[in-house]
Amino acid sequence: MYIVSACLAGVDCKYSGGNNFNEKIEKLVKEGKAVLVCPEQLGGLKTPRDPSEQQGDKVVTDKGIDVTNEYNKGAIETLKIAKMCGADTAILKSRSPSCGCGEIYDGTFSGTKIAGDGVTTKLLLENGIKVISSDDLDNINL
Repeated sequence: MYIVSACLAGVDCKYSGGNNFNEKIEKLVKEGKAVLVCPEQLGGLKTPRDPSEQQGDKVVTDKGIDVTNEYNKGAIETLKIAKMCGADTAILKSRSPSCGCGEIYDGTFSGTKIAGDGVTTKLLLENGIKVISSDDLDNINL
């Protein structure tokens, strides 16, 4: 069983109100092999919402509002769902401050990317759940 970023299945939960639809994810969901999660929404943030990036141990919006607590809560709720459904792998949206895997934005809102993991990805990895970036979907068989 997988947990997957809901935006990848076509759910309009991306910060901008849109989605990041991916056919491979849609197929997993239709086959009953994936459970959808949106850590930001699970943490209490609305859609659409202000863009956010990690700045050290904090997550801050482009307007300077600290949303770290919401991101942490969303990560915890996502982990609960993963454990509840027996997921051992997560497929999450690349570069997101919650779901990014291996690469995130640098916190300056300039589009600059750095090595790192999102808040949810870190928590899942710490709890033994494998995380696959949406950027790697073309290179793997599901």
